Amino acid sequence: MPRLHWIALLLLGLGYTLALTHGSIGLIALPALLALFCSGLLARRQVRWQQTLGHLLFVVLAIALALHWLPGFHGARVIDKAVLSEGAVPFSMYLNLDKPLIGLWLLLACPWLVMLRARGLAMSLALILPLTLFACLGGAWTLGLVAWAPKWPDQAWLWLANNLLLVSLTEELLFRGYIQGGLQRLFKHEGLALLLAALLFGLAHLAGGWQWFYLATLAGVGYGLAYRHGGLAAAVACHACVNLAHFALFSYPMLAPS
Repeated sequence: MPRLHWIALLLLGLGYTLALTHGSIGLIALPALLALFCSGLLARRQVRWQQTLGHLLFVVLAIALALHWLPGFHGARVIDKAVLSEGAVPFSMYLNLDKPLIGLWLLLACPWLVMLRARGLAMSLALILPLTLFACLGGAWTLGLVAWAPKWPDQAWLWLANNLLLVSLTEELLFRGYIQGGLQRLFKHEGLALLLAALLFGLAHLAGGWQWFYLATLAGVGYGLAYRHGGLAAAVACHACVNLAHFALFSYPMLAPS
């Protein structure tokens, strides 16, 4: 591995060692960490079957990490059932240490997914972002999921940091960089890769109901277009801005059922 990857791996190991010593991670999480490390080594091998095995192992682990199925990770609850908007359902937020491992694995094992297309970054933010905002938040308002509710509560800065680093970055590394980028490399068809990644992004939000599946799929198309024209940075910026507009200007996370 290149020197930067070893440095990143060293910092990752140090950070999770500190989390282990402070009780944020239990010893029971070590098998998952070891499995991630082994899958990363396999994915970077030159032998095809070893690469395939590494990626398959990662996909299984990524699903388990995203759904918080693996034991030993103790996320700190930093927002506890706060009503951020009038008429909204209570909101809780955890600083999780399992889901970010997905993004860290991708950065170490798949350096090709962070290739940027700087020429399209400005166009992505100037054109694709407004269209995505209108489609997603306008759709949520039309469906009665949110109402106009401008705010900036005391927890906003903590929410913003979590949204940027642990949500938008990790999800875009996975859905746009890994899935959309990987499917594009596999099928040599940008449109098909974009649509499949958007549908998978929608399915990841299906637990909230068909409305959130629909809106997340729309968002996935917008983020996919941003990635296609502006690279990973554009996709992360677009994702973070849509989430921020939802948080700061509308009911968050959604209106309570009447």
